[in-house]
Amino acid sequence: MTDLSAFPITGRWPATRPDIIQLYSFPTPNGVKASIMLEECALPFEAHLVNFASNDQTSAEFLSLNPNNKIPAILDPNGPDGVPMALFESGAILIYLAEKTGKFLPAGARRYEVLQWLMFQMGGVGPMFGQLGFFHTFAGKEIEDPRPKARYVSECSRLLRVLDGHLAGRDWLAGDYSIADIALGPWLRGLRDFYQAGDLVGWDQLQNVPTYLDRFLARPAVQTGLNTPPRP
Repeated sequence: MTDLSAFPITGRWPATRPDIIQLYSFPTPNGVKASIMLEECALPFEAHLVNFASNDQTSAEFLSLNPNNKIPAILDPNGPDGVPMALFESGAILIYLAEKTGKFLPAGARRYEVLQWLMFQMGGVGPMFGQLGFFHTFAGKEIEDPRPKARYVSECSRLLRVLDGHLAGRDWLAGDYSIADIALGPWLRGLRDFYQAGDLVGWDQLQNVPTYLDRFLARPAVQTGLNTPPRP
């Protein structure tokens, strides 16, 4: 049997099947990128809930795998050259799993088209949508100064218009379904459904983004991954 005892995280979240990928996550827009990708690739994995309510993400065991205390993180017992691979950052995990399986990241010029839209999500959509959620839904709504929220509303609206224009005549961001779509879809769902910020950013005026999100959510692997690991 594979021995993962060298990784302290397995002391807090023991592996029932140490021979398969271990996922440490919570079903947030970033967290479900990894679970959706694992489901789409049909890779066997074991999901461990990192419970924010008990600050699991700041525990010594979790920090031993991700010193940045953010989910998701994975531990692959069958990493490159047969050596276990520990990895954090959702974008890096998507690229790793795509290269491991040969799925959802094409070769040649199309590879870089996928990667540019992945970076569009990582550098723009994720941070901006997340900040809007903070100021609209969470503690930031108690701040009386309207300028922070207005800034993020404006930038999120702009990013959605960029995306809406690009999706005209396209089913997916870069040709076939790819890791760029797996990265972006959960954030669109989060903005519309969890943050309930659609009215703020002009969701109903978008021509292509809503149907794109519907296509994404219709995928069986997406539906499973969105609830993995289950919320407490």
